[in-house]
Amino acid sequence: MAGEIHRITKETLDKLRDEYHHLTTVGRTEIARVIETARLLGDLSENGDYHAAKDEQGKMEARIRQIDHVIRNHELVERDAHAGTVQHATIVRVVYDGDADEDAQDFFIGSIEEKPEGVLVASPTSPLGSALLGHVVGDEVEYDAPSGTLRVRIVGLH
Repeated sequence: MAGEIHRITKETLDKLRDEYHHLTTVGRTEIARVIETARLLGDLSENGDYHAAKDEQGKMEARIRQIDHVIRNHELVERDAHAGTVQHATIVRVVYDGDADEDAQDFFIGSIEEKPEGVLVASPTSPLGSALLGHVVGDEVEYDAPSGTLRVRIVGLH
C-alpha cells in the first residue's frame, strides 16, 4: 500500500471524504459510548459486549487509515461517458471464450473504492483490466492469467 497511487474519480474522492468525516466524528463518538456502556457491565475478561465493541472499534480505525491513505495518495481521473471505449470507471460486460452469451460477466474497471454494488472489480493495472482498456464492444482481448492465457469478447459497456 505504501507509495501506491489510487486513481479515482472526483465523485469517489468526495464520497471518501464524507465517509472519513463521519467515521472520525460521529463514528468515534458512538463507539466510545458503546465501549463505555459495555465497560459498566462488569468484568471485562468475560464481557462479550465489551470485546465486540473493541473489535468494531478496531475495524473502524482500520477503515479510517485506509481512507486516509487513499485521500493522501490519489490521482483524479475523468471518465468520458461518450467515448465508447473501456476506460477507468467503466463497467464492461465480457464473455469468456467458449462460454455462451448468457454467461456474460460484468467487471468494473477501477479502484475497489469506486466499486458499484454487485459488480466484480478489475483494477486498471491487473492483467484483465489493462488488457480491456481502450477497447470497444465487439473486440476480443487476450490476457495472461495464472491458469494461462484467457480470451474474452466485450459485449457491452456501461
